[in-house]
Amino acid sequence: MQTEPETKTQTLIKSVQQLEKEKENLRLEKERMRIELWKQKRRPSGIAGYALLLLGAAALASSVVYESSVLAFIGLGLTFWGALLSFIRPVGYVRSSLLDSTAVFSLMTVDQVIEDLNYTGKGVYLPPRHLKGLKEGAVFIPSKKDIITSVEKAGEGIRLSPSGLGLVNLFEKELGTSFAKVDLDYLRNHLPKLFIEGLEIAEGFEMSVRSSIVHVRITGSIYNDLCREVRKLPNVCGSIGCPLCSSIACALTRATGKPVTIEKNQLSQDGKTIEAYYRILEE
Repeated sequence: MQTEPETKTQTLIKSVQQLEKEKENLRLEKERMRIELWKQKRRPSGIAGYALLLLGAAALASSVVYESSVLAFIGLGLTFWGALLSFIRPVGYVRSSLLDSTAVFSLMTVDQVIEDLNYTGKGVYLPPRHLKGLKEGAVFIPSKKDIITSVEKAGEGIRLSPSGLGLVNLFEKELGTSFAKVDLDYLRNHLPKLFIEGLEIAEGFEMSVRSSIVHVRITGSIYNDLCREVRKLPNVCGSIGCPLCSSIACALTRATGKPVTIEKNQLSQDGKTIEAYYRILEE
């Protein structure tokens, strides 16, 4: 006869398994969207643009040979429109509310699992050397609300894939480097340009480091609405953070090679500024 705790544990395991299936479905959907965008980039208008450029160049060359201003104007016009069609690409957009609702649903499941397990510890983002075969990353949630100074002495807990894992992998891809090969100065110098100009996911990004505390301030982020929704999930927001805050924690633990926790994160009253404080744990 099964005891009540065993039945509850089995239920939680099934919940975690279901969550992993949902994450895999999201990854497949993301890959499908990437393929569709790639197909749009290779549209026929690109061929038309190059054709106009070729005709424009021919007209300009002919205008020199025949000393014809009419051919010159025609050539300039064809060249202009050819360049326009060649370099301007359409981008497929998905409503942010749709993506946010999908992400929030998965985080709601994580929030429920943490609540059912009655784990009150703050999530600890693990550096690569602690993962033992987990290539992408993990966050460890201790069962008790204790101050953790060593992952090995953290006791009972659960390991989950960070919600910001996909984002931090995208950061590395865009910058062309692994964060495990850089340091905090690299992140402080390159993340602002990546957020503002590279990926255009924020209007402002500031990072400051003081001792073991890293303060990040993000303004005008496209993730503000998602952050607001995640704040309704206290077990997630207070422990592992929203996907954006989580991605920065992943970047910090890779760059420092040390465990990282999100000490505090907050959203301004006008909903335009996200501030997060990270602690780098010494071992």
